[in-house]
Amino acid sequence: MNTLSFKTKSANEATVKRDWYIVDATNLTLGRMSAKIAAILRGKNKPYYTPHTDCGDYVIVINAEKVILTGNKMNEKEYQTFSGYPGGQKIELAKDLIRRRPEVVIERAIKGMLPKNRLGRKMYKKLFAYAGAEHPHAAQKPQTLTF
Repeated sequence: MNTLSFKTKSANEATVKRDWYIVDATNLTLGRMSAKIAAILRGKNKPYYTPHTDCGDYVIVINAEKVILTGNKMNEKEYQTFSGYPGGQKIELAKDLIRRRPEVVIERAIKGMLPKNRLGRKMYKKLFAYAGAEHPHAAQKPQTLTF
């Protein structure tokens, strides 16, 4: 009798190869772009994806101020922060936050799509968002990613 054994290989820190990608957010829809970036940060685009290991790549997002929100979200979507003190709740519209700190809109959208645990926090640290076209990661030779 011929016995074949197929063993699933789990990825670990020694076997994971991390690449650098750059995404130009100009004229991209916030949610659709964020979902694809979150999948890359998790490593779901790799054949050896393992849920309990950080298999993801590094992602640089440039031109964050040129991202698009569909419908009337630019005027109606609210971002809330709370200091923990009485009366410490602040509400800001999406158009105001994009004008003031556009990279925060992208960071918050992607962070909400990652796991809510230690592993998700580790994945989130591999995201770099910048308002303009300049970034300090040229030495890593990032590959252009188009959606």
